Amino acid sequence: MLSIENVRSAYGRIEVLHGVTLHVVAGEIVTIIGANGAGKTTLMHAISGVQPITGGTIRFEGEPIEQLPAHARVAAGISQVPEGRQVFEPLSVKDNLRLGAWSRRNADLEKDLARVCVLFPMLEASWELPAGALSGGQQQMLAIGRALMAKPRLLLLDEPSMGLAPNLVDQVIAVIRSLKDEGLTILLVEQNAPAALAIADRAYVLETGKVALDGTAADIQGDRRVREAYLGI
Repeated sequence: MLSIENVRSAYGRIEVLHGVTLHVVAGEIVTIIGANGAGKTTLMHAISGVQPITGGTIRFEGEPIEQLPAHARVAAGISQVPEGRQVFEPLSVKDNLRLGAWSRRNADLEKDLARVCVLFPMLEASWELPAGALSGGQQQMLAIGRALMAKPRLLLLDEPSMGLAPNLVDQVIAVIRSLKDEGLTILLVEQNAPAALAIADRAYVLETGKVALDGTAADIQGDRRVREAYLGI
């Protein structure tokens, strides 16, 4: 579904991604782990189109997309849940979700709003509240729900457990697993490496803008370097 070949990206003259290559097969959860500053968020932004690349190719379902603007990638089937949630705080929960479906004009909208409420019942109880009044965990649920309203085939999740209490982390992980069971393909960046590897099919370890290691989630979990650096073992 997604093929990234030798992708480079920079902020000004500072290159952050140094030739990253990875792929995601339809129906998989693929996770990217790595230390802060490794380039994980930059890579996600490069895929979604909010960060330009300076070299390499990005293909989605076989078609090159590196020249497409971000909104066109959303319309093509890629949605990103950004690090830090970035909900529209003055707007209501319902309006935040509706904005996630800005590119759609069909009768399924109400049905999809109802589906988000099934996934995240706490949102329905806060339907008319401004998003800024929600807790951090509720905002994370809202950010995921907003991305799902675009009906993506590939969901990019950037640090969905950041700043959440352990019980909310478990809820988010359970939702990610259920989305995969429904057939959604997911690329997951997550500092909580044990939780991410527990639900992933495959994984990549990103270090200073390069892929240092890749393999099945089980192989990555068993690697001595990963166990010492990211799993605390």
